[in-house]
Amino acid sequence: MPDTNKLSRRRFLKATGGAATAAALAGCTGGDGDETTTTESGGDETTTATTTEEDTGTELSGSVFNRILSGTITTMDPVAATDTSSGILIQQVFDCLMSYPNALPTVENELAADYTVSDDFTTYTFQLADATYHNGETVTASDFIYAWERLAASSNSRRAYFILDSIGVEHETDDEGNYVPGSLGVEVGETETELVVNLSEPFHDTLEMFAYTSFAALPEGVLGDIEGYDGEMEYTEFASNNPIGAGPFEFAFWEQGTAAAVSKYDDYYGQVAQVDNVRWQVIEDDTARYNYAMNENADYFGLPTAQYDPGLVQVESTDEYGREIGKYGPVRNGKTLNYVGVPTLSIFYVGFNMEKVPKPVRQAFAYVLNQGQMVSEVFKGRGSPAQLFTPPTIFPGGAQAANDLIDSEYPYNADETDIQAAREVMEEAGYGEDNQFEVQWTQYNSNTWEEMASILRDQLASAHINMQIQKADFSTLLERGRNGQLEAYTLGWIADWPAPDNFLQLLNPPQTDTSKQGPISYVNWTAENGDAYQQATDAYQQVVNNPAPTDEAQQIRDEAYVDIETANWEDVAMLPIYNRKDETFWYDTVNIEPFGGMGPSRQKLNNVTLNR
Repeated sequence: MPDTNKLSRRRFLKATGGAATAAALAGCTGGDGDETTTTESGGDETTTATTTEEDTGTELSGSVFNRILSGTITTMDPVAATDTSSGILIQQVFDCLMSYPNALPTVENELAADYTVSDDFTTYTFQLADATYHNGETVTASDFIYAWERLAASSNSRRAYFILDSIGVEHETDDEGNYVPGSLGVEVGETETELVVNLSEPFHDTLEMFAYTSFAALPEGVLGDIEGYDGEMEYTEFASNNPIGAGPFEFAFWEQGTAAAVSKYDDYYGQVAQVDNVRWQVIEDDTARYNYAMNENADYFGLPTAQYDPGLVQVESTDEYGREIGKYGPVRNGKTLNYVGVPTLSIFYVGFNMEKVPKPVRQAFAYVLNQGQMVSEVFKGRGSPAQLFTPPTIFPGGAQAANDLIDSEYPYNADETDIQAAREVMEEAGYGEDNQFEVQWTQYNSNTWEEMASILRDQLASAHINMQIQKADFSTLLERGRNGQLEAYTLGWIADWPAPDNFLQLLNPPQTDTSKQGPISYVNWTAENGDAYQQATDAYQQVVNNPAPTDEAQQIRDEAYVDIETANWEDVAMLPIYNRKDETFWYDTVNIEPFGGMGPSRQKLNNVTLNR
């Protein structure tokens, strides 16, 4: 097969006219999105974490804003990062053309000082800000051309489909559909700080995509992993020890599995950081994170669900974005914390390898899963139950339209546990007391998700399903998924851009084949294992064929989005559980603006101030 991370999915889909062809080529495009697991999980209070800055052997000069990362960092390369922890640091070190200020889902200029758009929405011309990189070099249009060529062509890129497909920047492909290096429709304009971007056709969220850190500016030629460049440093040095961006913070250090830090860049073209340093302690154990925060080693943090008490939340105001702002406490150390609860654009779900888990079993899961019960009892109200894969705030017509569709068409009794229906669908398929179906449930190392799994396991036992629970670290879970080794699994998706197709691409059957390189999800949806396969395939094709930012195209996409959701209900490729409410807590030592619906990983920290 070709290197599918360099193949335009848009062109691939337009070239596949029917189910047979699409099935044969399924999975020949894609990459991984921000798939993540929830970090709000519990544990017994048996472990302490008291690592300080001095423990790492790396000193920071000046004020330090202390935070916690619940997952390991994997890279500082913007085109290679697919995990949230890496993205949090990359957001501080690198800048893009656009940004989401304080992670609100409305883009504003960043390195773009100004821009214009052609009448047909296919040519964007950007005037760049007068900015420099951390090495003192000036940011130019040529740097973006180089950085985006890496995004499209580097063997290190995990996001090529963002530029070749999602946005659809003009480019050439060879006879096998591979991207032809150097063919991107991006050029220097009339001056060295004017960037011209040509799209093959309009795309409704172009500016929103340009805010994603995969599109960040890099000094031209800093790496030699694309044609025409020898590189000024080795790749591992850049990705681990010396990333050079144009963001408000410079890279300070990263000690694998322990800690990382960034320091303010004094020559930043925008708001120079108010704190000298931001430091993250990496703590994957839930109880250790809690103890670290209660010992006041962190200024700003989340609370594991096991130690979270919803009765301690005192909401003082709710703003226009639905963010709840107030206080929490008193906590174990006697302090009352500042609090924000934000409904982020996210979905957490159970996915099924449809080749290994028959449809009646998947339907039985849907019948017994009571999303409302799980959110209330297991996740302690830290989110809202979900029957749709698209978050309600960006569903066509909004939350009310989402609720209306669920009320009228959801086939599995929303927020109810129907063991009888689950048993009946299994018995109709030939299963019984002496013929149970055995399924492996794989999840991240989270006690909270294991609690939910245990409830499902016990309920499914009455429906002739023997579910075995297995935990794995996040990277192992994703690797098994890509290799088609999972059966039932739990993951989450955080918005790359605020539109339904960013979520529903995971339910486009031709992109879910794990036997091909780079599946975007791991469900292996085919005509052989799903009656609604063709409905979902055709509907996503409609999305691809109508990408323009016009009312007419939007209406066609909206209808297709609904068709994909109902196809998923029919075949249960993925079973939505909840939309997360991200809750964050901080001591009075910090002044920080609440983050928005794009999630805390999208918030830059240059406006944070400290009171100590």
